[in-house]
Amino acid sequence: MNTFLAGGIVLCGGKSSRMGRPKAWLPFGPEVLLQRIVRILDAVVGPLVVVAAPDQELPALPDHVLVTRDELPGRGPLEGLSAGLHALPESTTVAYLSACDVPFLNNPFIHKLISDLGDSDIAVPFADGHYHPLAAVYRTSIITQVDCLLNQDRLRPFFLFDKVNTVRISETQLRKVDPELDCLQNLNQLSDYHCALEKFRSLAEPG
Repeated sequence: MNTFLAGGIVLCGGKSSRMGRPKAWLPFGPEVLLQRIVRILDAVVGPLVVVAAPDQELPALPDHVLVTRDELPGRGPLEGLSAGLHALPESTTVAYLSACDVPFLNNPFIHKLISDLGDSDIAVPFADGHYHPLAAVYRTSIITQVDCLLNQDRLRPFFLFDKVNTVRISETQLRKVDPELDCLQNLNQLSDYHCALEKFRSLAEPG
């Protein structure tokens, strides 16, 4: 039986160019998106690291949440993953990696990805014909391989999946805990944000 000390990494340093405003600060219910994702993850994993851009302003977060910065901006999720892995304590053996714009992330989904890691280095969802690297679990021991790819300017997460032992979690498996795959719904444009708000309000309504 595998025993994991699972931490969490939240990436929020993207430019949000298609959204036109910082996603981390988008209001969602009584909080903003980054606060929401941190709260959801904080109930399942810990310690928790938020990875921001070098000069990015962040909303208020719990005192125990670690904040680190991308060493170089604009290099995508592998840069953020590296920063997050370096910031986690050595006792952390795996980390759930999340974007800050997945408002319907839930505990069963996170638990499933962690439990499905098994003896692999990465457990990554594969749905709608592609991988979802920002909803995946990574062993902290792969930090050397991550940094090696960054040094080679090989920035696509697929290069990492090809380099280490990666288990692909199918859409069928994911739907057992998330029937509509809501946990993979990220917000790229204002229209996505407005649709998510409508869904959130409808779910909150009684009856």
